[in-house]
Amino acid sequence: MYRLARGIAGLLTAAGVCLLAAGGVLGGLGARMAERPQEERMRNVRLLPRPVSERRSVKAPLQSAAAVPPPLPVLETTAPLPSPDNRDSVRETTIEGGLRIKNETNYWVDAAEILAGGPGLTLPPDEVQILIIHTHASEAYTQAGLDRYSASDANRTEDTQFNIVRIGDELTELLTEYGLNVLHDRGIYDYPSYTGSYTRAGDAIEQYLQSCPGIRIVLDIHRDALGSNGVVYKTMAEEEGTVASQIMLLVGTDESGLEHPYWRSNLALALYLQNAVNSAFPTLMRPVALVPQRYNQHLTPGSLILEVGSSGNTLREAIAAIRLFARAAGPALAELVEAE
Repeated sequence: MYRLARGIAGLLTAAGVCLLAAGGVLGGLGARMAERPQEERMRNVRLLPRPVSERRSVKAPLQSAAAVPPPLPVLETTAPLPSPDNRDSVRETTIEGGLRIKNETNYWVDAAEILAGGPGLTLPPDEVQILIIHTHASEAYTQAGLDRYSASDANRTEDTQFNIVRIGDELTELLTEYGLNVLHDRGIYDYPSYTGSYTRAGDAIEQYLQSCPGIRIVLDIHRDALGSNGVVYKTMAEEEGTVASQIMLLVGTDESGLEHPYWRSNLALALYLQNAVNSAFPTLMRPVALVPQRYNQHLTPGSLILEVGSSGNTLREAIAAIRLFARAAGPALAELVEAE
């Protein structure tokens, strides 16, 4: 569906072009831009794929190995996950969400009070406003129907038609329909080595922020992994007759000891979006997760992790979920755009 293009002319926004980031993150962009159908609707989007050969040359940011946050934890998992082909091991679950915070820190937070204070940020009207990236881009879903891929590991693939990058493609296109200026990095930062993926993604985010200073929001899209006693769980929501996975917003803090001045503003944005989506689709959102690790969210006052479904879900269920999410989050984000 998504083919490689030979030019970038149709993907430049009305706001103009960001200066390309240094260090090879965007090198050779013109020959590698991703072509999407309905190009006119994609006029304010840049899709930034990256070949494996270039990904391996990304240099790490200037920080010690001790300062690198650990990989995103496998939430609520106490046993190795079974093979994705073992259909009997996949069970459905619906996690009650609403305007609630699953607080895994020692900080006291009040969701209603934070929501009343508003999201605390605005978006510039004529610049790239939102960066979508995937620290663990090879994360994929349970294979089903025609959605079959060559696995690089359990529920992982480098094929961006079937991994979490596909969810980013969907969200990017949908957010542009609300007039938002979105940049989507389709690079795979967890291959060939899973270790160091947050370091590599963080390096890229910093370069994007330097070259595109209008970016206020960074959405790092993942899929979760839920399992216990040899059983994989798929999160399920049903809205308007659409069978979809659930979505969770994850917010990091400075409780791990790493500097993170923006975690409260990140939490405010998360609750702003949580409230908007929950009002429209009450079963879609799991509680907002507040965790000790910062996961590169210290780089902007609008950084969030989106966990779209889990490894037990299918790609179709995850796509259905992100489409519902965008229908509510898109207008909410559009309200943050400053008046020209």
